[in-house]
Amino acid sequence: MSETTPAKEGPRVTQAVTQATQVKKAAPKSDYKPAAVSPQRRVQRSFAIRLWSIRHSRLLEWFYSRFADMFLLLHPLWKGLGYGRAEAPIKFVEKRVKGFMFDCRMCGQCILSSTGMSCPMNCPKQLRNGPCGGVRANGNCEVEPDMPCVWVKAWEGSRNMEHGDKILTVQKPVDQSLRETSAWLRVTAQSAAAREAAANANTGAAA
Repeated sequence: MSETTPAKEGPRVTQAVTQATQVKKAAPKSDYKPAAVSPQRRVQRSFAIRLWSIRHSRLLEWFYSRFADMFLLLHPLWKGLGYGRAEAPIKFVEKRVKGFMFDCRMCGQCILSSTGMSCPMNCPKQLRNGPCGGVRANGNCEVEPDMPCVWVKAWEGSRNMEHGDKILTVQKPVDQSLRETSAWLRVTAQSAAAREAAANANTGAAA
């Protein structure tokens, strides 16, 4: 009668599970898959272009300044057409350009020039005034461990910019009613109104 020797168990290998993976496993199972949305969407996304934009924030700051001036020169055109009519085609272009360059979420209140060209809406907590207390030792996000913290990168990008200290400006909470609207047109209209108010004030003072 032969004896059966129990197989020796090898050392157990524990593998770190990210929070994004836990969220995916805990999600209710169904045949419905929301279009372009998943708990790991940002984890699986390549950060190459976004990080390139942050590294070249000084160049993009210069370009955006000229671009804003050009848009302001076109204010009579936007006003003649009607800002409401111009919204759809401008938003179409803005969403694709900024989405490609910055992974833009179209909040309608763009503050890229104040955050080192790092869009704060990419933060899972959507913090607008600096990082949370959970930034990992390697500079990555606590919610999405594979993603560099948006605000760590914002600070790095701001240090390259001529007006990088604008990152210290306290931002207002996000106005959700402006989501999916054109920040380009909104800023242009506000700049045109401020310019006209200043011109009227100077005219009144001269009179």
